[in-house]
Amino acid sequence: MPNRPITLLVLYYSRHGSTKKMAEFIAQGIESVPGCSARLRTVPAISTVCEATQPDVPSEGAPYVELSDLQECAGLALGSPTRFGNMASAMKYFWDGTVADWLSGSLIGKPACVFTSTGSLHGGQESTLLSMMLPLLHHGMMILGIPYNQPALMSTSSGGTPYGASHWAGADGSKTITEDSKQLAIALGVRLAKTAQQLDAAQH
Repeated sequence: MPNRPITLLVLYYSRHGSTKKMAEFIAQGIESVPGCSARLRTVPAISTVCEATQPDVPSEGAPYVELSDLQECAGLALGSPTRFGNMASAMKYFWDGTVADWLSGSLIGKPACVFTSTGSLHGGQESTLLSMMLPLLHHGMMILGIPYNQPALMSTSSGGTPYGASHWAGADGSKTITEDSKQLAIALGVRLAKTAQQLDAAQH
């Protein structure tokens, strides 16, 4: 019996475009698995200026995430650039508003993975990935990393960790994603999709 079609949410915040590109590679990995589709979503920037507002629809790129996207997805890939070794405030602000989903348990048992980009090589890739896991653990999600059967994990020089996919983007975001980082992002998307598929099949 073929697997049911399922949708995986790829939720990211990107300032210079590097994290967005990583999200697209993860989505590529997801959609390489038959029966799986990726739903790309982002979050609006936040401002210290109280009067500043964002348009309801971004001028380009993925639409803004809605809480229904969390409820409808079979799994989640979460990405943010690092901010002093932590996720960006825009992404943290979104998760601070998911109390209703925490109370209802809508994310319990769903698989999740994380990805990031940094301005410097040792700019907090692993601590940022770990910081993004925290709200997902509180929501009862099942965290997936990248296993060492991925050869690129042993040869990469710019990103990629067992905690999740990563990329050294440079201070201005101008560094191209290396082939190793690309392959690890795709592999993470594949792993997320296959795990979500297996869990869905077991439940149905």
